[in-house]
Amino acid sequence: MTNKRKSEKSMVTKENTKFELSFLHPKNWPLLFAATLLWFISLLPNKVQNVLGRGLGRLVMKIIPKRLKTAQQNLALSFPDKSADEIKALAKENFEYTGLAVIDTANAWFWPDWRIKQNMVIEGQEHIDQAKADGNGMLILGSHFLSLEISARIFGLLRPAYAIYRPNKNPLMEYLQCRGRTLSNKALINRRDIKGMLRVLDEGEPLWYAPDHDYGPRRSVFVPFFAVDKACTITGTTVFASGKNTKTYPASSCRLADGRYKLTIRAPMENFPTGDEVEDAKRCNKECEQSILEQVPQYMWLHRRFKTRPEGEPSLYK
Repeated sequence: MTNKRKSEKSMVTKENTKFELSFLHPKNWPLLFAATLLWFISLLPNKVQNVLGRGLGRLVMKIIPKRLKTAQQNLALSFPDKSADEIKALAKENFEYTGLAVIDTANAWFWPDWRIKQNMVIEGQEHIDQAKADGNGMLILGSHFLSLEISARIFGLLRPAYAIYRPNKNPLMEYLQCRGRTLSNKALINRRDIKGMLRVLDEGEPLWYAPDHDYGPRRSVFVPFFAVDKACTITGTTVFASGKNTKTYPASSCRLADGRYKLTIRAPMENFPTGDEVEDAKRCNKECEQSILEQVPQYMWLHRRFKTRPEGEPSLYK
């Protein structure tokens, strides 16, 4: 089997995502109920969704205080000039948006195209159009905003893309996430299929990539991220951006006050990559910072962004 066929086989498309009768087994009923509830929530008006999502976020904040502490610590480490009260207020707002992220996922997975288009605001579509006209591979340099699911759905309506994902061990959950994420996009690529990702870019397609989390020390460097001067950052961006037919486009997304969603695609990064993994990682983090500063409470602060430390250095979460 050729490398191309192996890559194609590892990709999940709308066509090879099928509902199976085995999903109706009683062991799947709780997940089926949750999916049905998400579908029902997607039918509600925007204002009702907003109230419901924020209430859910405040509830989650009380149920999992450990995650609240993680968010507060991330914010305090990133913004040391802010007072303790400011950090607490930001963390509370962040959890409200975390509750809204559940709503956003419901909308991303179940809204018809017409309702997505009715509720999306686009900034920088000219960059998408130009990349398509030039035949360039688009490496979309995204960040883990809480509206990530629906921003990818929106991008697919402008230009169907490929996205990197982690397969779920639960067959029903795998079906649900793959079905939802391929409604307007071409395919999902297993995060281990590096050759498949490179091939997509070489063929002039868009690939959504978010390197802003802490993925461990393997293939990573320690560079600044906000006020933390040694944040573990993966170097994969250099690899993916190095294709002769590829340009890198920073992207950000947010939920607007009226319940609509804004997707921003910035101009392609100039003189990037440099070939120096450390300098490239620094620049990527700066681009992510710029996106996050536009909507600090809407970033995924509950993830332990600074969990990996250089050898011999203590944890930042104790």
